[in-house]
Amino acid sequence: MEISKREEEYLETMYLLHKNKGVIRVKDIAKTMRVKPPSVVDALKKLADKGLVEYEKYDRILLTDEGRKVAEATYSKHLLLTQFFIDILGIPPEIAEQDACQFEHYVHDITVKRIKEFAQFVQEECPYVLKQFIKEKLAENEKASE
Repeated sequence: MEISKREEEYLETMYLLHKNKGVIRVKDIAKTMRVKPPSVVDALKKLADKGLVEYEKYDRILLTDEGRKVAEATYSKHLLLTQFFIDILGIPPEIAEQDACQFEHYVHDITVKRIKEFAQFVQEECPYVLKQFIKEKLAENEKASE
């Protein structure tokens, strides 16, 4: 089954809403994703047709097991990429967060695996070099923001 990048975003948003609020509502999805409620309803219908959510108008919204798997995988990529951008590349957190949000939908699983392995390798084998690199990048970031 083909799942679009936008559908992944909806699933991830619903996953986080359920995780943080215990409930998934159209208005919360719309607010989080900065879209209008009718767009959310259209997306929910498509996701329900694909078996990724359970949705009936004016009823609760639930992720199916398959929908949850997609959402968790997407969110896991997001967390890994955000930490990689911050901890390894020295990217400011707000930029790292934005970039991870975009990148997570386009990066292949093999690439994610290699990024994770590389981060572990660098942190274990070259901690001093990594600290020096990050220190230099943080200094550059501070100069650029002056």
